Amino acid sequence: MFEAISNNPYRSLRAPRVDLRRLRPALPALIFLFVFMVVPLSSLLLLSVTKPEIGLGNYISLLGDATYGRVLLNTFTIAAIVTLVTLIIAYPVAWLLAILPSRVSQIFFAIILLSMWTNLLARTYGWMVLLQRTGVINRMLMEIGLIHQPLPLINNLVGVTIGMTYIMLPYVILPLHATISGIDPAIMQAAAITGAKPRQIFWHVMLPLSLPGIGAGCMMVFVMALGYYVTPALLGGTANMMLAEMIAQQVQSLLNWGLGSAAAFILLAVTLIFYAIYVRAIGLGRVR
Repeated sequence: MFEAISNNPYRSLRAPRVDLRRLRPALPALIFLFVFMVVPLSSLLLLSVTKPEIGLGNYISLLGDATYGRVLLNTFTIAAIVTLVTLIIAYPVAWLLAILPSRVSQIFFAIILLSMWTNLLARTYGWMVLLQRTGVINRMLMEIGLIHQPLPLINNLVGVTIGMTYIMLPYVILPLHATISGIDPAIMQAAAITGAKPRQIFWHVMLPLSLPGIGAGCMMVFVMALGYYVTPALLGGTANMMLAEMIAQQVQSLLNWGLGSAAAFILLAVTLIFYAIYVRAIGLGRVR
């Protein structure tokens, strides 16, 4: 009988026991996450289905009202545009930093990090000064004769895209630079020796090898852009309102905690869905 039990094939299918004593070092972090993440999110969900009355009325209003639907569409459109523009600008910058001499690249890195450390509100107000009708950019373009009337660069999608792209650039440049720096130059040399042209080397060798950095940077920018508030509120107009601005308006001005909580929970759910898709496509090991 003992031999039959030991040879039982289903015995190995039992879930391994978790030694709870190994979790003791992580206990403070788990408590912190529970108090400052799980509890607030639970309260947020509770408010969204109980204020002003119990039910899913807030979610129905958000998803069924054309005004709220336009705000949701604006949020995802702006986030996608900012992510794409940021990637287009950041990729050549990251590649340049990877091939420049160490001393020169350190200077450029210092400039990039300095822009990250500068206060967000100060940077946004700086762009307000630059982009307004009488700002430096319009005046310079008019003086050199490229335009005859000031361009509308603020209180619209253009202003939001410029301001958010500038703020998001370091979050794509840094992971892309790390990925590109890790690519062995001998791989490109081997492709060139076999007769591949520079364009073919980029599309078939360089770009596929840099996909982890592209994915990490774009995922970070897209998720951050979905919840951005300060820059869209100052550089965009009412036609380009994003979800974070609407949440602030509902809670602070209209005191509609239920609708604001539902909008915030939808934003969180969408963010988690996009992250799950990214992990599924790229792989959790490559996310790290």
